[in-house]
Amino acid sequence: MDFKIGAIQNSTVPLNSPESTLVRHLASRLVQIGVTDVFSVPGDFNLTLLDHLVAEPELNLIGCCNELNAGYAADGYGRARGVGACVVTFTVGGLSVINAIAGAYSENLPLICIVGGPNSNDYGTNRILHHTIGLHDFSQELRCFQTVTCYQAVLNNLDDAHELIDTAISTCLKESKPVYISVGCNLPGIPHPTFSCEPVPFSLSPRLSNMKGLEAAVEAAAEFLDRAVKPVLVAGQNMRVAKACDAFVELADSCGYAVAVMPATKDLVPEHHPHFLGTYWGAVSTAFCAEIVESADAYLFAGPIFNDYSTVGYSLLLKKEKAIIVQPDRVTIGNGPAFGCVLMRDFLAALAKRLKHNPTSYENYHRIYVPDGQPLKCEPKEALRVNVLFQHIQNMLSGESAVIAETGDSWFNCQKLKLPQGCGYEFQMQYGSIGWSVGASLGYAQAAPDKRVIACIGDGSFQRRMNCWRSRVSNPTFMANEILAGDRSGYFNNAKVWARTIIFLMNNVGYRIGVEIHDGPYNVIKNWNYTGLVDAIHNGEGKCWTTKVYCEEELVEAIETANGAKKDCLCFIEVIVHKDDTSKELLEWGSRVSAAISRPPNPQ
Repeated sequence: MDFKIGAIQNSTVPLNSPESTLVRHLASRLVQIGVTDVFSVPGDFNLTLLDHLVAEPELNLIGCCNELNAGYAADGYGRARGVGACVVTFTVGGLSVINAIAGAYSENLPLICIVGGPNSNDYGTNRILHHTIGLHDFSQELRCFQTVTCYQAVLNNLDDAHELIDTAISTCLKESKPVYISVGCNLPGIPHPTFSCEPVPFSLSPRLSNMKGLEAAVEAAAEFLDRAVKPVLVAGQNMRVAKACDAFVELADSCGYAVAVMPATKDLVPEHHPHFLGTYWGAVSTAFCAEIVESADAYLFAGPIFNDYSTVGYSLLLKKEKAIIVQPDRVTIGNGPAFGCVLMRDFLAALAKRLKHNPTSYENYHRIYVPDGQPLKCEPKEALRVNVLFQHIQNMLSGESAVIAETGDSWFNCQKLKLPQGCGYEFQMQYGSIGWSVGASLGYAQAAPDKRVIACIGDGSFQRRMNCWRSRVSNPTFMANEILAGDRSGYFNNAKVWARTIIFLMNNVGYRIGVEIHDGPYNVIKNWNYTGLVDAIHNGEGKCWTTKVYCEEELVEAIETANGAKKDCLCFIEVIVHKDDTSKELLEWGSRVSAAISRPPNPQ
């Protein structure tokens, strides 16, 4: 796995040149691995660091209004680009961004969190620093990050900074997890001999399977599956980190089994595959999908995560003895045996050449399948229903689209969308942080300028992250990916990426997902004039268009405008829906998750 992204010159910078600095090396490494945009929030410990990042010609610094949103933006960027980065200040910034870093850790996303740290002279002095909890030991931030990152580098000495930076970034890429880099606030601009050469591009040694273990695992799995009458394949979200999506499709093509995906895997397997069933999500699966999966006499799950959300409150009707579970580096067959040091992509590719062709499960599906119905036709000026809204969103999708689904009923409504070939899709299944999508949409749009992002967000989620909507750009040499009125450098009208995003804000005056899990007055929120608020923040600067829709006729007009006269604008469409208008899947899922959460203590 070679990271040789970008034109890296193998030149030598003169010793003690102003360019032979820590931050120049860090910036070169970021550009080299594909990070050309960094999301940041200024603070006194990182201001010099930001000065040098702004001066880096190949790096675009995008300012955000708080650290959590910067982290979410880096998360979204990493999903589209493969790795993301953010820069915050010491402790007050670090402990604010850490929730987003934890989410990236749970979702196996490579993310580089850079913190402007204390002056290198303050370490070991027994001094008390501001922005800390007031103790002489100011390692609290580091200790917190140790639980949600796979590597931590504290740069308070230039002699080993080169090694620590390279180790941190290479570990991030190899482990597909976030890393933490703290840079002493007095170090960014000081030349040092170790930075006198342009960094040689990373060449990361690929992980290899134990060949004997691989052969044994493939033989055992083939025997297990070939004696089954109606086996199925199910894709899980760990296929992404295992880089096994192509191998899974190769296996599906070869064996002829029916193919399903778990909810967080929606865009990892092409939905136009001839044996594609839909989403396997227990009681809230795509129609006829769960029946085929759960009635199978053998199932291979590639990279599953079986948590209380993905199992609908642990209610899946699966049997361990029927299952082959393939994780990124391990294969378990039924109740045993298990094979370690076997990479998922190697296993799936080898199994594809070994299995007998058996289309029985898909033939069974084809026999019982009944096409989806259509929502009831709206009467003229009838209040808009959510199922009608998503019928129109479905018609908007193409290979040049990407759907971002917020935690809540958008999970279930977006899951029912049929993705055209090439259409992106993201949601945060494992961590499920409400409000994640607002920042993530910014990051994804910046990382994938060829896609038009369509974000589906509830009003409660939007309120939690509203202050993300004032990001600013500090490097005018690149096209600004501004959102609203915070463009302090005056380049908003050059925006080409985020300004094409379409936001559907579902206004049902509350946390609908919370209502279905456990109702209470805390699930009702203050109603805002969302379009008015966005207009006020926008303040006439740049390309932003808002509208509010109450019925299907207004929705159709809004979509036509967003795809026509306002196609180069950020389009914010507030959709007014009834507070009890939810998908049937959320009703079912909520009651089952509620039952799982409210289980009484086991007898002591």
